[in-house]
Amino acid sequence: MAAASTIFRFARLTSCAGKSRSLIFNRIQRRGIASCIDPSLGLTDEQKEFQKVAFDFAANEMAPHMAEWDQKEIFPVECMRKAAQLGFGGIYVDPEMGGSGLTRLDTSVIFEALSTGCVSTTAYISIHNMCNWMIDTFGNTEQRERFCPDLCTMDKFASYCLTEPGSGSDAASLLTSAQLKGDHYVLNGSKAFISGGGDTDVYVVMCRTGGQGAKGISCLVVEKGTPGLSFGKKEQKVGWNSQPTRAVILEDCAVPVTNRLGAEGQGFNIAMKGLNGGRINIASCSLGAAHACVQLARDHMSVRKQFGEPLSSNQFLQFKLAEMATKLVASRLLVREAARALQDNRPDAVALCSMAKLFATDECFTICNQALQMHGGYGYLKDYAVQQFMRDIRVHQILEGTNEVMRMIIARGLLTES
Repeated sequence: MAAASTIFRFARLTSCAGKSRSLIFNRIQRRGIASCIDPSLGLTDEQKEFQKVAFDFAANEMAPHMAEWDQKEIFPVECMRKAAQLGFGGIYVDPEMGGSGLTRLDTSVIFEALSTGCVSTTAYISIHNMCNWMIDTFGNTEQRERFCPDLCTMDKFASYCLTEPGSGSDAASLLTSAQLKGDHYVLNGSKAFISGGGDTDVYVVMCRTGGQGAKGISCLVVEKGTPGLSFGKKEQKVGWNSQPTRAVILEDCAVPVTNRLGAEGQGFNIAMKGLNGGRINIASCSLGAAHACVQLARDHMSVRKQFGEPLSSNQFLQFKLAEMATKLVASRLLVREAARALQDNRPDAVALCSMAKLFATDECFTICNQALQMHGGYGYLKDYAVQQFMRDIRVHQILEGTNEVMRMIIARGLLTES
């Protein structure tokens, strides 16, 4: 079984990641995970194994550098390539193409664990995985063999290009055009807020080859270095600073017809199928941040004293911590159920992916924000990790479809079926 062979590869490399799952933040050695929020509950032995590898990698290769990557806006290429050696560059990509062949649930487990070390970096890895899967799923044999192996090893990095300056939530109104001329499409337009833009090598671009609306959109793979492809300035962001964000600009950019994924007019469908998984992935990244923040808040409450007593003796804060833990576990259960639904191609998959993204990103941000509040003034200092977790996951309520759009999708499903 592909998943099992991947696990064995993970196990051989576990020693490079150390033995302890605990993270050191706020100069406090975090204690073990409380059983009521243990993210390994309900998992198989194999899933627990690669979850442990991901936790260890996060603790040893990501967490020690998280603040520096954020403050200096470093895109940690070498760290991500180490992650790819563990199979994290193509987690749900076909093993024949160099991927790990794991399930959507497995993927969620991995991204949650990695995010405890750095949300921003893990979120980019999740986008890269989404692009890799789109090529693997909708590309022909030649396209898959040309792009996927290098993406799985992260020798090359990928970016997803749907959003435009004038079309965010209304993605089907995109204007980037692709005019067929001989054996090439000539692209003109621009894409906004592209994660990895300018630093990555492969751009999965949604563009208009036909008439108005979703059915006029196709999907092309544009390679860095193609004449006519350029990039805007590096955006200055509240969070997600370990990954660059730029506009992708296409000016008479000639792309071979052989770089089109699927048929003409299939692009919007490809984009949405990618986003269904992307929503689970980004919700999983929020879970990791919230999980870390619950533990950080608990540890801070145990050592911080006010009015002669540790904060942990204050019933109001006890209740807040209990609410945070409950929201975390509820979010995790919903995300994992959505992952199972998507893996099994169930009829409720789209709605569940939207519910999971809506609920988990909202509730996990609340958890991180509350953890910051419980730290008092210290939580507002960049020496303390809670503020970075809070900043990094704020955007999760906006991207991969805003949470307002998630509500629209859920309501449409309910009303259409009724």
